[in-house]
Amino acid sequence: MKNFLKSSLVIFVLLIILGAAFLGYRKYANKDEKTVFITEKAVKSDIMRSISATGTVEPEELVNVGAQVQGMIAKFGTDADGQEVNYGSRVKEGMVLANIDDSLYLSNLKSAEAQQLQAKAAITSAEASVLQSKAKLNLAKLNYERARTLNPVRAIAQSAYDSAKADYETARAALAVAEAQIAVSKAQLASANAAQSYAKRNLDYCVIKSPVDGVIIDRRVSVGQTVVSSMSAPSLFLIAKDLKKMEVWVSVNEADVGNIKVGQDVVFTVDAFQGRKFAGKVQKIRLNATMSQNVVTYVVEVGTDNSDGTLLPYLTANVKFILAQSKNVLSVPNTALRFTPPGAVRPDVEKGKRLVWVLRENKAVPVQVKCGLSDGFTTGILSGDVKEGDEIITGIEILSAKKSPSMRSGAQKSPFMPTPPRRQRNMNKKATPAR
Repeated sequence: MKNFLKSSLVIFVLLIILGAAFLGYRKYANKDEKTVFITEKAVKSDIMRSISATGTVEPEELVNVGAQVQGMIAKFGTDADGQEVNYGSRVKEGMVLANIDDSLYLSNLKSAEAQQLQAKAAITSAEASVLQSKAKLNLAKLNYERARTLNPVRAIAQSAYDSAKADYETARAALAVAEAQIAVSKAQLASANAAQSYAKRNLDYCVIKSPVDGVIIDRRVSVGQTVVSSMSAPSLFLIAKDLKKMEVWVSVNEADVGNIKVGQDVVFTVDAFQGRKFAGKVQKIRLNATMSQNVVTYVVEVGTDNSDGTLLPYLTANVKFILAQSKNVLSVPNTALRFTPPGAVRPDVEKGKRLVWVLRENKAVPVQVKCGLSDGFTTGILSGDVKEGDEIITGIEILSAKKSPSMRSGAQKSPFMPTPPRRQRNMNKKATPAR
């Protein structure tokens, strides 16, 4: 029993010593800590509320040049710069893009032309036969009329009369046959003409020409490659008619498409030219929606000017459809609207207004303001006792000589969230001792 009491007394004394040591550590460890206000200046800036989406830069008008005959690509033509047709070549309407081997089609044309000559000769022969048949018919007619005159008086034998009559009927039939042969020969000539025209057209199709002025975006064949034309014409070249006018095809979620209208202003950026913003307008909202993983999207066509040739086809665009915007308006960070100094008495705020704390004479002063447009990071100030350059408190920071600074209040954030744009306020960020 005595040993138990001794042990308990020892433990109690140790606990008192440890408690005193902890209080002493807290007292001296926090001696160098200091609480400061984190502020950002109220500045004038442009605020925009928008819908964000991604899209692809596309030429406004594309022409797909194909082949209507099959064969081997023999050679390519020359472009407007005198170079062999290739990717990026500038071409004019009517310029030769490529030649398909035409030996087979040239043979077909010569064969069709030979058939034409044969049909023309057949017509000439049929016409001669008609003349010959007419002469024979005239002679047979005279003989038959003479026989008819002599037959009633029995001046000729009955057999001679019958023979003259048969010769006349035969001559009439022969003339009809000869005339029919002319029609047949003319029909053969028409068929030969059609075959010749078909063969000539196929021969002409061996020369692939540009139907428009433009720039070749894609060349899909090489010399020596065989082009096979079956149910559909194979694609050989893709020509952009005018790269000075481009479109951005944007996939918009069904939840946002109701806020997009034709003629709406759009701004977008491309990764190839970082730091530059391009402007455009909504031209068309396609109604053929697509569904992917139960998400319905609509394609919105945005037109943009590309007179300087900066934009290239098929760049990925980060698009913002402008719903509302305010230019050169006094603005403060959204964190300032959520901040309240620890231990401060929050005053009553009028309906329709918000409260910000302004650092004046090293003191946090509450100011009621009427807010305008917000982009999620900053909010415009329509009225209130806030001027450009005022130090707006966004949070507090505890500074310690032995510890790294710790953020408190409005400065807290998740380490997994991306850092929002501060609209060049980092130069204005300032820490001031709290009072």
